[in-house]
Amino acid sequence: TYTPKLILLNISDINCIQDVAKEILNCYGCVDILINNASMKVKGAVQSISLELDKKIMDANYFGPITLTKAILPNMISRRTGQIVLINSIQGKIGIPFRAAYAASKHAAVGFFDCLRAEMEEFDISVSTVNPTFICSYHRQPAPGNWEASIWK
Repeated sequence: TYTPKLILLNISDINCIQDVAKEILNCYGCVDILINNASMKVKGAVQSISLELDKKIMDANYFGPITLTKAILPNMISRRTGQIVLINSIQGKIGIPFRAAYAASKHAAVGFFDCLRAEMEEFDISVSTVNPTFICSYHRQPAPGNWEASIWK
């Protein structure tokens, strides 16, 4: 058994993910199960959500999980074992009004992990996607003009 180690990671900060993955692998030598469970969402009409916010949502919900997965994957492939899980959303399968950025990021993640599942079969690495229905998340009511506060984390 290993002593637990707390490693902080902002999944939307793509630039730090590679270093965090190296730290994890240096500490433990391998990752048996990777569960991608971080997410951000925003509610608003397409025309009211800035492209900057669309990109932030995509970084957290798509580029973050795939960057972390790609950083851990070579170790799993070399050991020919491992399990990767994406906790996604039903909105990765269907979109609803006022959730375009969120639904788009979740659709992209489903597509990536579906392809990864097929590619990893030959290495005995299991890839699963879980798409729960709507869940209650932490949310702050935004101050006027403060778009970042309208993000659920």
